Formats: sequence, C-alpha cells, structure tokens
Amino acid sequence: MSNIKLFESKKVRTHWDEEKELWYFSIIDVIEALTGTDRPRKYWNDLKIKLKKEGSELSENIGQLKMISSDGKFYQTDVADTAQILRLIQSIPSPKAEPFKQWLAQVGYERIEETEDPELSFDRAMETYLAKGYTKEWINQRLKSIEVRKELTDEWENRGVKRGMDFAILTDIITKAWSGKSVKQYKKHKDLKKENLRDHMTNLELVLNMLAEATTSEISKKKKPTTLNESKVIANQGGTIAGNTRKEIEAKTGEKVVSKLNAKQIAEGKPEKKLK
Repeated sequence: MSNIKLFESKKVRTHWDEEKELWYFSIIDVIEALTGTDRPRKYWNDLKIKLKKEGSELSENIGQLKMISSDGKFYQTDVADTAQILRLIQSIPSPKAEPFKQWLAQVGYERIEETEDPELSFDRAMETYLAKGYTKEWINQRLKSIEVRKELTDEWENRGVKRGMDFAILTDIITKAWSGKSVKQYKKHKDLKKENLRDHMTNLELVLNMLAEATTSEISKKKKPTTLNESKVIANQGGTIAGNTRKEIEAKTGEKVVSKLNAKQIAEGKPEKKLK
C-alpha cells in the first residue's frame, strides 16, 4: 500500500509491504526533508559514492519501487526500510536527525494502532484516496474491497496457505477466472507496472473482484481445504461464479467490464469510450 506522510510539512512517499510487514521510504524524499536541499537526487548520488568508498554496503542493498512523482506518473524510486533509513541518517549531518528518528517511530506506531483498531487504517486510507482525487463512492468500494480481501487472506492462512508466492498463485487464479485475464495481463491491459491493480479498477470491476474473493472465502470455509491444490480448485470456483456474472452484464450492456481506465482517468470520471 503506497502512501504519503508528512515530516515537518515535507512530503515523504512511503509504501507498506503487506507480505514483509515493512515500511519503505523514498530515499530522496528523506534526504530533502533532512537537508532542505533542492537537489536531493544529486545529494543521494554523491552520498552513494561516499558510502562505497567507506566500504559501506548500504547503498548496494537499496531496492526500488514504483512511486508517484510530482507529474502524476510512476517512476522507479530508490527506497529503504526503517532500519536502512536509520543507518542512512548517520551519514547525513542534519539537526533534524533526531526529530526524524522520532517521526519514524511514530509512523511505526501508527501501523501498530491500525492493527489493533482497523478503523484507523480505513480513515487514513480514505484521506489518502481523497487526496488523490477519487470520488467518495469509489473510495467506499475500495475500502470494502480491502475488508473482503483481508477476510480471504485470513481464511487462506487458516488453511495453511503461505503468504507470498502461494497467495499470488491463488489471486492469479481468481482474477483469471472472473476477468478472463491473469493479473499480469490485467495490468498490461491498464498499462500498469508495479502499481496496485485494485487502485486502478472501476466501481464495477471492484464489485466483481469482491464477489470473486468473497465467494472463494465462503466456499473455502465450507469445504475446509487442506492442501494448496485444493485451495486452487476453490479459487477457480469462486472466480468463475463472478466471471459468469461479468459475462451476463456484458451480454446485457454490450460493453466490456474489464476496463483500460487507470487511477487518474477514474478520478477524472473519464468514460472508457474516450480511450478508444
């Protein structure tokens, strides 16, 4: 889940990795917040050279994620988790270092709060989506989809399904069964890379995806699968039920449900036909 948090009025792009349960922070945003430089990328490039000369492996272990830029587009961005950011701060002379450490701790604490009180997570998600320009109607659907997804992943865990690759395999089966496209094909259809696919679904796409996941969850609770292969069969059954609904809708409306619209176009209320 991508987000933007503020440190002393400075925007810091963040990403919460559900699988690893780690926060990732945009390094150039952190550098800009700490130093006030108007050339954070150059500062970071120079710092990487300095760290390498000192024998530090920190810069070599930095990863990248697609994050939204000021032009509204997504670009590969150097990111670091909390532990890496704390080590990085030691190499950046700044009177804001200590306040920033406290800010990092607060970000982590907020995540703990959200775990104990899920409503906080929904409130913060609502604020984020509103800031991105989504309508309240779409946001309500998206937040509901998060709830449905959580119920499904909890059920998978109860059946011994492992997070990570197994979750991805089952999600792909559900998506293919209801939409006719694998997750990879679906993202390509919307011209996405690493962005969250659900954040780029229309209301109707979200509803059908929820139907597929909720149905899969209910079937799993009744059949109580004990192996991944059994869960695969159930994932296909749940997705197929939603897929049949999609086909009925398309037959009645004469229009494809799986849209090419991305988040920006959805927020602008742009109709599909203008994209063709």
